[in-house]
Amino acid sequence: MDMQLGTGTHAAGHSMSLAGEANRDARGVVCGIYPITPQTEIVEYVARFPFSKGRVIPVESEHSAMGVCIGASLNGARSFTASSANGLAYMAENAIVAAFYRLPIVMAAVNRTLGPPWNIWADQGDSLMFRDFAWIQFYCHSNQDVADTTMLAFRLAEDQRILLPVMVCMDAFIVSHTSMEVQLASQEQADRFLPACEVPHHLDSGHPFTAGGMSFPQDTLSHRLDIDEAMRRVPAVLEEHRREFSEVFGREVCGAVTAHRVEDADRIFIASGTVAVTLRDVVDEWRARGEKVGMIQIKMFRPFPAREIRELCAGASRIGVLDRNYAAGVGGIFCHEVRACLQGQGARLVQGYLTGVGGGDVVPELVHEVVDDLTYRHSAGEPVWKGIDT
Repeated sequence: MDMQLGTGTHAAGHSMSLAGEANRDARGVVCGIYPITPQTEIVEYVARFPFSKGRVIPVESEHSAMGVCIGASLNGARSFTASSANGLAYMAENAIVAAFYRLPIVMAAVNRTLGPPWNIWADQGDSLMFRDFAWIQFYCHSNQDVADTTMLAFRLAEDQRILLPVMVCMDAFIVSHTSMEVQLASQEQADRFLPACEVPHHLDSGHPFTAGGMSFPQDTLSHRLDIDEAMRRVPAVLEEHRREFSEVFGREVCGAVTAHRVEDADRIFIASGTVAVTLRDVVDEWRARGEKVGMIQIKMFRPFPAREIRELCAGASRIGVLDRNYAAGVGGIFCHEVRACLQGQGARLVQGYLTGVGGGDVVPELVHEVVDDLTYRHSAGEPVWKGIDT
């Protein structure tokens, strides 16, 4: 096991490269690349990797980068890319195609604020606009989590019970450009963990067919149902592959959710990404004061872990959700999902807090204010914006 000091982009690029090389005895690897801050270091890393069988293809836009991945995956190759912010927006049309073609493409998304106004700091709104595009989504909290989840993403996406694309998300700069010690996988481990990529519906010149042609409403309905059933299988399949990951790499990779001190908590706070790291420390400080608070980190947003959230929140009377994203007229997207999944589960207060929207720092003092607000709140209200100078 190789322990190195590396950034989140380095961790993603390393795991993607090893995964691509692991398919050298099958149909190889193809990566469509286009640069955008703060993702560029990922594709630069991949472009330097000496693949035995495959190609890294620089293109003129993010839309084309995903188009390259679609074409490669339709021909049975292992395929991946990376993007961020408005690059993801430009890619959206083809991202929908990739999912509805049932192609196991993996994409690293470095969460950056969508412009205008132009802003390169962390905000999850870019990847969350894909939330209904049939992409599995993970939100990572550290460089190690990025490295491990990226490797796991290929195994999950290519599982014949799933066959859906996976997006591995990380906060811009806080993870992408911050150096931490990371245990990087070896090629031998990647080879053991990842079987040959098999796309059962790949193009075959001996048996030509049209991919994604015209269909009648009933056929489209059946297609959407197939995708929904695959999504519902994800949690169980994910747990299988997490166990296999531990056997090969000798460490655990985080699952769909991680709970901390929720057993007797009357107030539970929910967050994702690096906000969850700060929240964990604040929860420990409030516990030291004798307060019954706990936290849940949501890592897998799609499919949404509704069952786990309901079970973990069963004993709490108040739920606070910290969102580093914003849907106009709705508020925090994670909060909206949490409130929906707890509907009809008993009387409890669910309050949303918009923290770090647009890339602001989510420091412990700000999170303490959130905990304090929920503690003395009598009813849920409109989303509370934190970090705005008044």
